[in-house]
Amino acid sequence: MTEPDSIPLAIAGVSHHTANVTALEAFRFSGEPEFLEAAAARFKGVLLLQTCNRVEVIVEGDVDELRSFLAGLGRKEFFVHEGRGALRHLFALASGIDSMIVGEDQIIGQLKKALSDAQVAQTSSSFLEICINKAVHVGVEVRQRTLINRGSVSVGSAAVLLAEAEIGSLAGKHILVIGSGEMGLLVAQALAAKHLTAMYVANRTYGRAVILADKIGGKAVKLSELYHYITLSDVVISCTSAPHPVIHRKDLAHAMKDRCWPVEGHPRPLILIDIAQPRDVEEGAETIDGVHLFTIDNLRSINEQTMSTRKAEAERAHEFVNAELGIFLRHQNRKSADDALASLHTWAESIRLKERDRAMSRLVTPDKKTADVVDDLTRVLAKKLLTELTFSIRGSAEDGDLETVDRLVKAITQGERIGNEKKLR
Repeated sequence: MTEPDSIPLAIAGVSHHTANVTALEAFRFSGEPEFLEAAAARFKGVLLLQTCNRVEVIVEGDVDELRSFLAGLGRKEFFVHEGRGALRHLFALASGIDSMIVGEDQIIGQLKKALSDAQVAQTSSSFLEICINKAVHVGVEVRQRTLINRGSVSVGSAAVLLAEAEIGSLAGKHILVIGSGEMGLLVAQALAAKHLTAMYVANRTYGRAVILADKIGGKAVKLSELYHYITLSDVVISCTSAPHPVIHRKDLAHAMKDRCWPVEGHPRPLILIDIAQPRDVEEGAETIDGVHLFTIDNLRSINEQTMSTRKAEAERAHEFVNAELGIFLRHQNRKSADDALASLHTWAESIRLKERDRAMSRLVTPDKKTADVVDDLTRVLAKKLLTELTFSIRGSAEDGDLETVDRLVKAITQGERIGNEKKLR
């Protein structure tokens, strides 16, 4: 069994498993470059993974130090993983089996981006790069070997399913999508097959709204016209990356007055789905007459509905993750023996050279052929004497028993007795 502290990986954070949208928002780090810079002063390497339903800090370092660091930043009630458990979590995460929408593919791109951002900020490390790249590889393999993502939905398309569940068929409806990034594209693509009467796309940068609208046959609108198109729409799905609300309570209340039925005086219902993190819709908007506001928290039911068809595939994915974890750990532990073996062979080579030179000095007039024979003989003897020991050291390392590795090397190079401490107890 590999000891946790032999793997210098620690992960801490919050996710949809442990926190609602409010807690996620409170834990989030708004200034990612500044956070990475501060963390880099404490850890050999650090990455920050922030998505709509999780915030995780991944470091090469000690888990207690990570707890202390986050507590110093005012973060409380977060989960932690260390060592082998942290690697298993990372592999499961990349495989989609830890996602809110099990089997979703976006997490692979999000992990790559977290690594890329850390590399740009120069806060990554070679060990973290190995771990993330391996996790991504495992995630890709899981999707190729199982059906975990067949018929699955992303957070974006889950929002569309939620709208459909609330309003019935979306055919003939007017839908407004706010945000033209990756999530906006996923939402728009899911809506494209719903036979809408109109799909509007709004974005802070109008040019990007035009590009997305052209892709899915929608209409791009300027953000300055946002509330006019809210008035026209049956459903609004907002998923920007803005650090502040883009839909304000006061302006939304005014827009809802323009949706009033002539006789009843109440506005036509508006399905408003906010899947941004931090949230796009200002707090209190849900109290406005006619507004039915949903957040990421409401998407859990969509995963529960679709998960039944992928339960067996998720179990297969878990098995593959565990198998790959074992292979990866054996490989990493084997590499950890390299320094010990280098030290051992350096020690042996120094003795070989010393004894070779002593033997040569005892010969009266050694020629080159004799010198070559003596050199080859001592080299072969040293190699043969260390062969079985080298296998034993590598085997112990692969099993994660680095204590035995250390004792074996010291027993040979320093004359220490193996198991001596046990006898003294």
